[in-house]
Amino acid sequence: MDTTRDLLVRLEAEHELSREEWINLIDNRTNEDESYAATRARDVAHGIFGDAVYLRGIVEFTNICKNDCLYCGLRRSNAGQHRYRLSPERILDCCESGYELGFRTFVLQGGEDAWFADEHMVPIVASIRERFPDCAVTLSLGERSHESYQALFDAGADRYLLRHETASADHYARLHPADMSFENRMRCLVDLREIGYQVGAGMMVGSPFQTTADLAADMLFMAEFRPQMVGMGPFIPHHATPFADRQPGTLADTLFLLSCVRLMLPNVLLPATTALGTIAPGGREQGVLAGANVIMPTLTPTENRSDYLLYDNKICITDRAETCIGCMGRRMASIGYRVVVGRGDAPGFGPHGDVSRKGN
Repeated sequence: MDTTRDLLVRLEAEHELSREEWINLIDNRTNEDESYAATRARDVAHGIFGDAVYLRGIVEFTNICKNDCLYCGLRRSNAGQHRYRLSPERILDCCESGYELGFRTFVLQGGEDAWFADEHMVPIVASIRERFPDCAVTLSLGERSHESYQALFDAGADRYLLRHETASADHYARLHPADMSFENRMRCLVDLREIGYQVGAGMMVGSPFQTTADLAADMLFMAEFRPQMVGMGPFIPHHATPFADRQPGTLADTLFLLSCVRLMLPNVLLPATTALGTIAPGGREQGVLAGANVIMPTLTPTENRSDYLLYDNKICITDRAETCIGCMGRRMASIGYRVVVGRGDAPGFGPHGDVSRKGN
């Protein structure tokens, strides 16, 4: 049987492992394996992206959501949550402010708010594309129809982030209400890929009821689906959810799986999430040193940030965007990296309309 070190060497060389091998690696890794994986992942990322860490400006434009996901602070059953919705004009103002600071990727993220149906969302995307033609437009709007995804792509959206959350149907059912389905989540990801988006998948590490077999299923799914982005951070509980008393995911597990994703998908755009920085001081720096190469500061108006909390104790909710850029620049420089505010497309993709890798 291969040792865990043998498995890491083979993962880097062949970019895949079997289900049983993933379980063995995750369960039996040593501290030395974690250090080795981080070193190799860092070297792989550096060979492709150099010392660049890409910044994306997030605009969290609505915290209204029709869904009742058991882990999320924005869930519709959270009656104590103050709700807000930014106007289209305010969304464009946020992008304008970000553009002046140098951001060339905007991420529009929100709950599944019925007001932002295509009749409103398509013109917003088209306006951003028209006003900022040199920028990438990323959407994170949850589950929509194929027709909606197509309309948003045609309006100018480049990328779409939709965490698969878990590649196990049974585990998915334990994290979500009965009116949400694993099959529909997977359908959405396939639709996005077929249309030509740069697609982001991903999951929470340490979410309730998660087993090593579930994590192995996640890695197998991503190896097959090959997303251009992977959003993966630790589960952190929110006090107004059914999982309020659950233990958070760990820094060590998250960092190790980030490294594994980099070895498995060398070209992937891999964020060091705000959740990493929330569970540990310097967590985002450790994420970059484990193979991540994206950080996503917020452009959300300061007065709304405390109302967009998927989990408790989120950091940086009072920082101004310009302060955050300076802070992250210094933090990344301290570990030998530099922040880059350009588009930072996935390798093989270019400005909107370049869909040469559509369906790949």
